[in-house]
This record gives sequence, structure tokens and C-alpha cells, in this order.
Amino acid sequence: MKNLVLTCLICLLPMLVHAADLPPEVAHIQSEWARINYKLPEKNQEDAFKALAEQARAVAEKLPGRAEPLVWEGIVLASYAKARGGLSALGLAEKSRDRLLEAERIDPAALAGSVYTSLGSLHYKVPGWPIGFGDKKKAREYLLKALALNPDGIDSNYFWADFLKERGDYAAAAGAYRRALSAPPRPGREDADAGRRAEIMVGLKEAESRL
Repeated sequence: MKNLVLTCLICLLPMLVHAADLPPEVAHIQSEWARINYKLPEKNQEDAFKALAEQARAVAEKLPGRAEPLVWEGIVLASYAKARGGLSALGLAEKSRDRLLEAERIDPAALAGSVYTSLGSLHYKVPGWPIGFGDKKKAREYLLKALALNPDGIDSNYFWADFLKERGDYAAAAGAYRRALSAPPRPGREDADAGRRAEIMVGLKEAESRL
């Protein structure tokens, strides 16, 4: 069961805008997430993500009616769940989903479709009933919405590719991974782009090995 729970822990969920386009408080959460997720040793990530989740909650409360801080709070909560592990990770994943749904109600197109990329990745990574809320059908719907909003994005294509790989559609997954690699760089997101591209290369290699 522990291994099933650990599969729900998202690395991270994507943001598709430049830091300069965000309120400074949200941009700080975004840059700190990338630093912790890609630069900090895994043994130190749990405490760091816990502290960042508290900061993200405070930012969301400071900026009511804005979708962006809620999306980033959801991302940080999912990453905190990954670092924490165990059954308690499911509760954090549920909080992440709830923040994202709240953001969707405010602005479903926020952050160029990242609401749907994040919800989609949660729904295909979290175990399904009776353990968790995972739902492959919902995951597909959310990920396709994200692609419709941002067809050339690195994250929208990466998570679509990863979903297809998990479903055994390796040819389509390889194509989506390649589209993710060709995505334009995001100014101010260099650490996040570098980390994501490393993940894409791992996924592409695996998908190609199954062809």
C-alpha cells in the first residue's frame, strides 16, 4: 500500500508563465519550489516543502480571488506529499486537488492551463478507489484540456506523454515527449526547465525502449 501511496506524489506540477507575469509573492513560491524540487537533497525536501506550503497558504489568503496562488499552493502540497510519503500523503494530495478545483472555479485558464495539467497528473498518479481519488478517465479529460490551452507547453506535453506511457501507448508517448523537448524555454524558469527536460529524457528513453 505504501508503494501505491507514493505513486500519488507529484513532482511537480507545471507553471507555464514567466515569473514577471505573477505577483511577486507568487513568483517567490514558484522559484522556491523549483529550488527545493530540483536542487535540494531529497532528505531535506520534506521540511522545506512543509515550510513552503505554509507560505503558499498565506499568499493565497493575502490574494483572495486570484487563481495563481491557489494553483501554486496545490503544487507545493503535492510535492510535500511526495517528500513525506506514507498514508498521510493521501491527505496532502486531497488538499492539493481541492486547491486546484478552487482555482478552476476562479479562472480555469489560469497559468495557461496549468490548473488542468495539475489536476490531470494528480488523477492519474493517485491510487483509485478505495484507497484514493485517482481516476484515469478524469485524468485524460483534464490533460486534454491542458493541451488545448497550451499545445506547445513543456509541462502539458510532458504529463500527457507520461500518462500515455503509463497506459501502454508507447508510440504516442514518445511523440508527446519529443514535443515537450521542443517547447520554448521559459524565461525565469531555467531551473524548472532543466529539471523537467531531464525527466522528459528518462521518459522518452523508456517509451522508445518499448517500441
